[in-house]
Amino acid sequence: MEIVGELINASRKKIRDDIREKNREVIASVAKEQHEHGASFIDVNAGIFVGKEADYLTWLVSTVQDALDAPCCIDSPDPKAVEAAMKVHKGTPMLNSISLEKDRYEAMLPLIRGTDVKIIALCMSDEGMPYTKKDRLKIADNLINGLIKNNIKMENIYVDPLVHPIGSGNHLGKEFLDSIRSLHEQYEGIHTICGLSNISYGIPKRKFANQLFMAMAITCGLNAAILNPLDKRMMANIIAAETLIGKDDYCMNYVQAYRDGLFDLNQ
Repeated sequence: MEIVGELINASRKKIRDDIREKNREVIASVAKEQHEHGASFIDVNAGIFVGKEADYLTWLVSTVQDALDAPCCIDSPDPKAVEAAMKVHKGTPMLNSISLEKDRYEAMLPLIRGTDVKIIALCMSDEGMPYTKKDRLKIADNLINGLIKNNIKMENIYVDPLVHPIGSGNHLGKEFLDSIRSLHEQYEGIHTICGLSNISYGIPKRKFANQLFMAMAITCGLNAAILNPLDKRMMANIIAAETLIGKDDYCMNYVQAYRDGLFDLNQ
């Protein structure tokens, strides 16, 4: 499972203030802590700084990569901000994201065409967000084929079928899970990713629901997620779920996690 650490996001009040003040020490510390707890990529988002996003986003990329040897997930719908951040990024970043919305698609495509960048492909079009597996797969098919035609490798495409709150409809969790399973059945080498916390919006004990839903999604083939890697129970669920479905040779990851104290969940 590839984890994108979600904590360096300007929508979070404390982080917003640290970004605005360019508090390098704090941002570096948050990046390091996420990486130490299992994040493969560090998400950087400065979207609330209208007119200054490119400046803050490039600063975030540089700050994170000066602190640790890890790639960033450049999180912005603004192609100018993304382009600026890509220029200072060392190594291969992940981009969040492209969609089938015409303006966004046409703006992002020239930045990624023929590169090795890892791209999150949102199942969203000008018609809005899909709610059924059928609609998700239709959008995903157009996105995947369009990206491949533009020399993006299948293994660098991370499809996000989008999670909807289960409180909005009993079928919505199952439609998402079925979409994950079908994507892996139909497109060999594809990756799937999501930010799954929306599933619990509006219901109590959100963390519990999110943790369980993650384990369910892993059994359907989910292989990347945007989340808080400091959530110890979530990370324990991920390792246990992958072990139980045969993605952990000789249970080595599980045993190492036990030795590291990850399964000490009494705190």
